[in-house]
Amino acid sequence: MTTYLTDSEGKFIPATQRPDGTWRKARRVRNGYVPQEEVPLYESKGKQFAQRKPTLPPGMCPLAAEQARKEREKQEKLKAKKDAAAALTNKQRQQQQQIPGVLKLPANIDTSATIAAPPTANKPSTNIGPKAKTQNSISNSNHRIINELSKNFETNLNVAVDGQDVQKKLKKLRKKLREIEQIEEKIKNGTLKKPEKDQLEKIKRKTQIQKELKQLEEEQQQQQSTDNEMPSST
Repeated sequence: MTTYLTDSEGKFIPATQRPDGTWRKARRVRNGYVPQEEVPLYESKGKQFAQRKPTLPPGMCPLAAEQARKEREKQEKLKAKKDAAAALTNKQRQQQQQIPGVLKLPANIDTSATIAAPPTANKPSTNIGPKAKTQNSISNSNHRIINELSKNFETNLNVAVDGQDVQKKLKKLRKKLREIEQIEEKIKNGTLKKPEKDQLEKIKRKTQIQKELKQLEEEQQQQQSTDNEMPSST
């Protein structure tokens, strides 16, 4: 706010010094003058009525309203935590379904019939009807399929892990080879006139990287041909 002084002639603004050292002259203030920064902001009648309007319903206790607000906020936080936990559970379930090598039974296997079958289900009987024969054949087929899947489970899991490792190594070697080719191209074009020591060492390792890349590609092709020749477990 502006500072006013009063003398025998009325109000005036005293002289002030500028940052450069010069002085501003004192100014006389006429009666009734209000500076712009001190003029109150205009408010319409509707805004004034809204400000005077109570925020709570008539007759409601402010303490009860505050307690209700806190309870509502607490419930919203609990709901947000539950939603986050449910989303995390769904994400973990999706990740588990995408894990390679997980044993999955075919959809046509009746596990209930397999579990509930009595120990003597595989023994021949002269009093077995057509329906019982059908159930026994289904149970035997299910047992055979489950045994074959169990035997091949560990082998399939190891093959999947090895395949992932080969893919990662191939990706790294191809990336290094591309970097070396880019450095050689820059040296050839004259863009890179003074290569650094690390860049020269990368160029020296180009032959070795090409050999490793070729070897891994051959192993990958052999693995794919082996997988294609394996009989289906179903």
